[in-house]
Amino acid sequence: GLCALPPPQPGPQRGEPRRGGQKTFRALLAVGREQQEQEQEREERQEAAGRAAPVRRGIFWSRELEARVPRGFAAEEAAAWPAAARAARVSSLERGGCGRSSNRLARLSDGSRACVRYGVSPEQIQGEALSYHLAGVLGMQQRLPPMALALVEPRGRQWEPVREELRGSLWAEGAVVSLTRWVDNLTAVVAPAPWGSEAGGGRRPRALSAAELGGLPAAQLVELVQWSDLILFDYLTANFDRLASNLFSLQWDPRVMRRATSNLLRGPDGGLVFMDNEAGLAGLVHGYRLLAVWDPYHEPLLRSVCVFREGTAKRVAELHRRRSAATELRRRYRAREPLWAHLGFLSERQAELLQARVDFVHRHIAHCRAQAAAL
Repeated sequence: GLCALPPPQPGPQRGEPRRGGQKTFRALLAVGREQQEQEQEREERQEAAGRAAPVRRGIFWSRELEARVPRGFAAEEAAAWPAAARAARVSSLERGGCGRSSNRLARLSDGSRACVRYGVSPEQIQGEALSYHLAGVLGMQQRLPPMALALVEPRGRQWEPVREELRGSLWAEGAVVSLTRWVDNLTAVVAPAPWGSEAGGGRRPRALSAAELGGLPAAQLVELVQWSDLILFDYLTANFDRLASNLFSLQWDPRVMRRATSNLLRGPDGGLVFMDNEAGLAGLVHGYRLLAVWDPYHEPLLRSVCVFREGTAKRVAELHRRRSAATELRRRYRAREPLWAHLGFLSERQAELLQARVDFVHRHIAHCRAQAAAL
């Protein structure tokens, strides 16, 4: 039986690889390369998917893009500002930096600063206050600087330190002004395509196609998320003193869209800041008297937007379903603004116009949804 055993095979000499060792080593290298290639392909697919799918369900910005939008002004910050602004004394009033010559930059005793806006008419301050609170109803208030109303009382505690400045301002005693929190390091914003284009004489901006959105860098898409809210907001408030006025000016200034957009700035965090909204909801008060003039610009702007923040679309749908736009705005305005009665609210006709514009936006969103479903 021992004779039947196979003879022992000679082992490898020192320095000589075992039989099959070279093949195994090469196989390991091949497996490693294959894993690297698969990982690279996976990363490329993920990156391509991120570029190709900025929109979900046909009309909503992706959650990933919304998560990248700068947070803007926090709800806690907005809630704390009114009490802080009214409690502080006005240490000084300065000209410049806050728009019209009738406005002032106020330095407050707590070290903060505020733009004090004095309207040519009370409707302008009412329009600014109502626009601010409508943004809250729509879930957009983080894009507007915190604002509160105040009474100009030269002999009162808040205004006594600047009594002499008030005499030179020509402000009426007892007038209602707005105190908007000052924001440092704001920069100008130029409208991106399609609103920055000059196609159609400025009256009919083209809508962005899904293919175009898929090819844009993430940073530009994040900005477009904010622009979609801005255009919807300005349509609802009939605010003519922003992009609509720029489009109107194209008839004599063909380069106006290449310059900074009125009343729109970029904050230190990169987010858009919707400034000086007194022409809106004074749009609901003043601007609505001019709908025939400005809607030829507002409506094409709205139709150029067929992708929305889902939260915005849901709020519009709810206001449409309940027919409660004015009711929700009144409730929020009265709950958050102690001086609301000094300026009053919308008339019945103005409330009807607000609801009609909400209904128009809702129909437009439904149209965009139907278009997306047909593709």
